[in-house]
Amino acid sequence: MQEVRLVGDNVEPGVYKITEALRFAEELEVDLVEISPNADPPVCKLMDYGKFLYQQKKREKELKAKSSQITVKEIRFGPQTDEHDYEFKKKNAEKFLKEGSKLKAFVFFKGRSIIYKEQGQILLLRLAQDLEEHGKVEALPVLEGKRMIMFIAPKKKK
Repeated sequence: MQEVRLVGDNVEPGVYKITEALRFAEELEVDLVEISPNADPPVCKLMDYGKFLYQQKKREKELKAKSSQITVKEIRFGPQTDEHDYEFKKKNAEKFLKEGSKLKAFVFFKGRSIIYKEQGQILLLRLAQDLEEHGKVEALPVLEGKRMIMFIAPKKKK
């Protein structure tokens, strides 16, 4: 006859036969749930399993509600972006940072325009300086292939 170690509310902890443990569960109108199957003897608990699952889902839902989703918005420049386009994209970047999104600004170099990488870096650093009051630079401009990328995170609201 198989035996289990029984724990739970309204029951004396100890080692019981399975039939006896099931009878206790029936009397208390709860479920017999195996907690630790690898123990010798296996550990079982008397509990309302449906209620347990409900509370677990409720806890997960609360945690999910508390956590915030971080979105990353992208803004693309060319190495010779003119003043009007720059101002327009800067306004969008400000809006994204005010919404609480991270900003990924990058300069895309097509063909031979890679020779203007200094201009691209100057453009990104200028953007970082212009957005200083709305966000802080997370990563300085880095050249990755044909892109020079920089990340800006929104400043925390006080």
